[in-house]
Amino acid sequence: MTVPGYLAVDSGGSGLRIAVGVPGRAPAAQRESREPVRTGIRGIDPAHLMGQLVPLARASAAEAAVDELETAVVGAAGFATLGDALRAELPGALARELGVRRVALAADAVTAYVGALGPRPGAVLAAGTGLIAVGTDLKAWRRADGWGHLLGDCGSGAWVGRAGLEAALRAHDGRDGGSAPLLACAEEQFGPVRGLPGQLYPRSDRPAVLASFAPRVAACAPHDPVAADILRAAARHMAESVEAVCPADGTPQVALTGGLFRLGEPLLAPLREELASRLPHARQVPAEGDPLHGSVRIASDLAAGRLTLPGEPTMLYVVPAEGD
Repeated sequence: MTVPGYLAVDSGGSGLRIAVGVPGRAPAAQRESREPVRTGIRGIDPAHLMGQLVPLARASAAEAAVDELETAVVGAAGFATLGDALRAELPGALARELGVRRVALAADAVTAYVGALGPRPGAVLAAGTGLIAVGTDLKAWRRADGWGHLLGDCGSGAWVGRAGLEAALRAHDGRDGGSAPLLACAEEQFGPVRGLPGQLYPRSDRPAVLASFAPRVAACAPHDPVAADILRAAARHMAESVEAVCPADGTPQVALTGGLFRLGEPLLAPLREELASRLPHARQVPAEGDPLHGSVRIASDLAAGRLTLPGEPTMLYVVPAEGD
């Protein structure tokens, strides 16, 4: 007897995570890569994504004893603005390589939302290497930021890390706003700071490298006012984005998800204050799960024909199986 299964994918700024299982059940196998999917002139690179995804999916399907990967959900960072090539090519590639019949492509903010809150009105702030806020009244999606580390992602791991390194360089130069503790941390992590431009500017994974310095900023914050101010500024940026997408009516829920919140109280304390001040009608709740969990939820609902979330090409793009 053939066992049809799902493939759930979370493609983020630090790599690829996948889960394979049977609809209605928790994943039976999970794997990950450590290489972020490339972006180019056409946006997110479908071939590079598939090159990483196919061996992980096949190995996971074998481990989970899933005969067919009938349904696939891919949540991808940058999909809202850089997803044209994925929409054009990924459904066909998934069908050819893995036999997938039913596909949903989503912004990672959507999978973060569904993982954190499920099908409820509210807002979710997803913060890791990048940052995006997404909200819905279950009729339409609203998003704020998610513009990448050069144009936005304000308050993200890359933003915090870059601000911390700027403060380190200011201290090195003797300019106002410098931080001697952050300078010491930067030299410990990267070597002499004169070499930082050469280490950072040519790298395709520059956002992840910048974000790797964010924990140093949090570690310095309790005893360094400059580091503490960076995290307070990050909290303000985050709350602005949540405020922009949160439904104005009712009692919407607000949840936080993403690796950046592992920085702990130096970031969470000012963020809670900002959210309470800006959104007194909303209720802050713990996230139920992460973006990969959101992909799993969407996959199970899509396979069962009960997906009720708003469909929009740049946020949640559903390609049904023929005959559905």
